[in-house]
Amino acid sequence: MDQKVSESHTLQHYDLYIDGRDVPCDRTMESLNPYNGQPWAVVPDAREEHMDAAVAAARRAFDEGPWGRMTATQRGALMRKLADIIARDAEELAQIECRDNGKLYREMLGQWRYIPEYFYYFAGMADKLQGDVVPSDRTNFFIYTRREPVGVVGAITPWNSPGLLLTFKLAPGLAAGCTFVVKPSEHTPVSTLELGKRFKEAGFPDGVYNVVTGQGALGAALVRHPGIDKIAFTGATDTGKKIAASAASNLTRVSLELGGKSPNIVFDDADLDVAANGAIAGIFGATGQTCMAGSRLLVQESVHDALLDRIVERTKQIRLGNPMDAETEMGPVANEPQFRKVLDYIEIARSEGGTLCYGGQRDPDLGGFFVQPTILSNITNDMRIAREEVFGPVLSVIKFRDEEEAVRIANDTRFGLAAAVWTKNIHRAHRVAHRLRAGTVWINAYRVVSFLTPFGGYKESGLGRENGADAIREYTETKSVYVELTGEPRDPFKLG
Repeated sequence: MDQKVSESHTLQHYDLYIDGRDVPCDRTMESLNPYNGQPWAVVPDAREEHMDAAVAAARRAFDEGPWGRMTATQRGALMRKLADIIARDAEELAQIECRDNGKLYREMLGQWRYIPEYFYYFAGMADKLQGDVVPSDRTNFFIYTRREPVGVVGAITPWNSPGLLLTFKLAPGLAAGCTFVVKPSEHTPVSTLELGKRFKEAGFPDGVYNVVTGQGALGAALVRHPGIDKIAFTGATDTGKKIAASAASNLTRVSLELGGKSPNIVFDDADLDVAANGAIAGIFGATGQTCMAGSRLLVQESVHDALLDRIVERTKQIRLGNPMDAETEMGPVANEPQFRKVLDYIEIARSEGGTLCYGGQRDPDLGGFFVQPTILSNITNDMRIAREEVFGPVLSVIKFRDEEEAVRIANDTRFGLAAAVWTKNIHRAHRVAHRLRAGTVWINAYRVVSFLTPFGGYKESGLGRENGADAIREYTETKSVYVELTGEPRDPFKLG
């Protein structure tokens, strides 16, 4: 299993997962394997009535079912069981995602082996979520606060890392006591459906976890549904804006983890070999299909050519191929619309004056949706390739003179998700990190996340935070409770 995973050519068929059981649907759609462009699974293309049923099931589980009556400790115990089952099935789930989105099996396996840690962490936090005793300005009142679950959560997840990015929402939300209706991307729905079996095996009450698959209109129906208390979305910024506007009609709470155009800043005192590896990992890892991709490489003038030469030479050696093979270093783009978009952006960059250093086209030797890892130099920060999210294996290299210019270029973007600083100067490292307007900053590293650490963006990269202690607060409401201590009649027309 660690060396090479055999491919199945049998179409897998799935039902919706609603109220603890499989629910058939009269409409279906095919999920394509990006490696060969062929269908490998058949999944439901649900109607709005299925969404209504899922929301109703989640509402019953929250308001009336055993889930709402469980103690936080009991919820945590179920989450630990779920984590154990996911750990047991990590290889199977990784294979599923590899076929669904074309990412490397070894990367997906690493993710699924790490996902249980999120559930263990938040399971432990479930019964540590507590309110405060508030000092009273009146002698006859005792005042305290409670942290209570926000209610029914609608989770809308993307195609790039469906299991991990769903876990970012599920783990804190379940710990807080919420129930879920999940609408995964129509391109990568299978692992989300597969999780339903694991919830059932772990003993979660019916209705706590529901999955409704279908086209984008189904997600819109979820956002505007009056039975939803919160929307948790990961995806494109423009879509996130539409979701926020639609959710506002019901005053539905939202958390949005959106796009990025993250600066990867290399100063002239950096270790160039290490920085070159970091730049390659930041943009070509996951075929560049990650919101935190280091798509803008900012390089100090004096080391620009030397660093670019290193990156180009290493990029030429990147092995494209079957994502199931252990030797493969970069897989295909996840779906045809994204494949076309990436190629279009490369042509736009060249038309604006960018210099193609390597790549720039569909790989001539492979089928499916393979785009060569692409490096563009002579990019200025006003070009579209430097300002708009490509979400593919395209690196834009930008020169800068000094620290002031580096920070100015880095912050000159509507996004603010992530950034990195490469330098041996500890004073500069912290100084620049503090000035960057981004939710995550790495120093001499790139593309590292943890269940312990908040993740989210500034500006148009989103609202709210996922992971870490901050995340669970996104799934709770604060209730203030006043307790009158004397029992004596009060003046009904006097406040307090």
